[in-house]
Amino acid sequence: MASKVVDFNVHRDAPANEKEIRVMQPGPLLDIRNLRIEATVYPPGERPKNITLVDDVSVTLMRGQVLGLIGESGAGKSTIGLASMGYGRGGIRITGGEVILNNRNILQSGKMGLRKLRGREVCYVAQSAAAAFNPSHRLMDQVVEAALLHGTATRSEAERRAIGLFKKLGLPNPEDIGKRFPHQVSGGQLQRAMTAMALCSEPDLIVFDEPTTALDVTTQIDVLAAIREAIRDTGVAALYITHDFPVVAQVADEIMVLRHGKLVERGTTQQIIEQPREPYTRAYVSVRHIDQEQKAFHGPPVLTIDGVTAGYGNGVIKVLRDVSLDLHPGQTLAVVGESGSGKSTLARVVAGLLPPLAGRIQLDGHGLSPGLHGRSKEDLRQIQMIYQMADVAMNPRQTVATIIGRPLEFYFGMRGVDRDRRVAELLEKTELGQNLANRYPSELSGGQKQRVCIARALAARPKVIICDEVTSALDPLVAQGILKLLLSLQSDENTAYLFITHDLATVKSIADGIVVMYRGQIVRQGPKKQVLTPPFDSYTDLLLSSIPQMEVGWLDQAIKTRRMESGGN
Repeated sequence: MASKVVDFNVHRDAPANEKEIRVMQPGPLLDIRNLRIEATVYPPGERPKNITLVDDVSVTLMRGQVLGLIGESGAGKSTIGLASMGYGRGGIRITGGEVILNNRNILQSGKMGLRKLRGREVCYVAQSAAAAFNPSHRLMDQVVEAALLHGTATRSEAERRAIGLFKKLGLPNPEDIGKRFPHQVSGGQLQRAMTAMALCSEPDLIVFDEPTTALDVTTQIDVLAAIREAIRDTGVAALYITHDFPVVAQVADEIMVLRHGKLVERGTTQQIIEQPREPYTRAYVSVRHIDQEQKAFHGPPVLTIDGVTAGYGNGVIKVLRDVSLDLHPGQTLAVVGESGSGKSTLARVVAGLLPPLAGRIQLDGHGLSPGLHGRSKEDLRQIQMIYQMADVAMNPRQTVATIIGRPLEFYFGMRGVDRDRRVAELLEKTELGQNLANRYPSELSGGQKQRVCIARALAARPKVIICDEVTSALDPLVAQGILKLLLSLQSDENTAYLFITHDLATVKSIADGIVVMYRGQIVRQGPKKQVLTPPFDSYTDLLLSSIPQMEVGWLDQAIKTRRMESGGN
C-alpha cells in the first residue's frame, strides 16, 4: 500500500538509455529456478508446523512475453508472482531456489537493492485495488509516485503519461479523474487506475494479479486490450495471474497450471485450452456452471425497494434514480451492469449504509429506517452483506475464528464451546477447514478471504443476503462449490439473495430474476428467461456479447465487432 506520496518535481537520476541497456541483455528477463516457499501455521490445540506453499517451481519468462499463472485458490499463483519481486507476505519464507531478474539473483539484493528495482524494473497490479491505494491521497499523486521516486520522469512527464493511460484504460474524464480520492471512484475504476499506476513507470516486468477481477465484462474488454497493447508497444513482459481461463486466453502466450504449490502443466495457450494433457487441467478447463432450474414466486416479497434515489455529497452526485424492485423469499435476483452503474450503491442503500434521498425500503412488509442506526437489532440480523473487497471487509488484527464468531455472539449470545463448534461448522461448509480458525486475514489467499466473509454472513442466519461480487475472487472450481453452498442454504432456509455481479455466466446459471442497470437506472428486469430472450435493448445486447469465451482470438473478434457497430474502423 502506498504509505507516502512524492509531490515534488524530480529530474531523471539515471542515463536516458538505462532501460535500453537492460533490454539488450541476453537470456530470459525472469528465470525462477526451483523455487520453494514455506509458511508456519498454528493449528488449534497443536504445535506450530511448517507447510510448503510453493514446491520446486521453475518459471522462465522472455522479454515481451506474457505467461499466465492459473489455478485454484491457494495454488501458489500470487505467492510466485510476489516472489518474482523478491517479496513474501508476512509469515512466508523463501527457503529455496533463485529468482533471476535481468541476469541477477534478486534474492541476494538486500533491502536497498529490492527497493530500487520495485517500481522501476518490476511493478505489481494487486487483486484488491481498494487495499493498494492510500485513501488520504489523490489518484494522480499515487499513479505517478513510482516514476517520481525512481527519477524516470519529471512530474509533468509522468502526469501526461498517466492521462494517456487513463484514456487507454477507458476511465471517465481522464484529464480530471486523477484529482479524485480513491473512495470517489467505483471499484472497477480504481482497479484500472492501479493498472495505470504500474504502467506509468514503464517497467520491464509487470505482475498482474487478477487485474480484471473487479471489472464488468464491457470494461474488461477495454482493459484486456489496453494491457495487451501496452505489452506489445513497450516490450514489457508480464506474469498474468488469474483463475479465469477465458480471460487469460486473450492475453497470454503460454499458460502454467498450478495446484497445491506444484506445477501441473505448462504449454502454449492454445494447447492448454484445446488439448490439455493432465486430468486436473482437463477438469479445470471443462468446468460448467450450475444448471439451476428457474423457479416461480408468488405471495408477498421479503424485500421491496420502491422509488429509491440515492447519491453522495448531500445529493449533489446522484448515483441511483427511481429504482424499484421486489425480492421474494427463496429467490436469487441478480443485479448486473457495468462499473459505476449503481449496483454496489444499491446494496449500500438496502443495508442501511447510505440513506436514500427519496423512496422507501420494506422488509417483510414493514418499513426500514433509511440509516443503519435507526434499525433494530433484528432488522440488522435479517439483512447481511458479503462485500466485494474482502481485504477491506475484515479486521486484519482479528483471527478467522473471531471474525466469524462475532455475529454468533452479537445476535445469538453464543459463547465458548457452542460458538467454537458453530464456527467450525461454517468453516467446513465454506470449504476452508478448521485449521484456518487461528489464522489472520494476511495469511489467507484472496479466495480464502472471500469465503471467510461468506461464512460470517451465513452465521447470522438472515432472510436476505446481499451478495456483492461474492465469487469474483474465486477460481471456477471453488466458485462452483460456493454457489452450490449458497443454493443449498437457500433451499434449506428459504434465504433470498440480491446477487450483485458482473459475471453474466454465473447469472445465467443461478439467477431466478435479473435486473439490468445502466447509469443508476433499471433498463430491463424480469424473470431470467424473459430478460435473456431477444429482442434486447442495446445495452443488454452489449453486456451479453462481452462475455469472454474460452477460445484464442475471441478478444480480437469482440473488439472488431464493437468497432463495426459503432461505425469505427
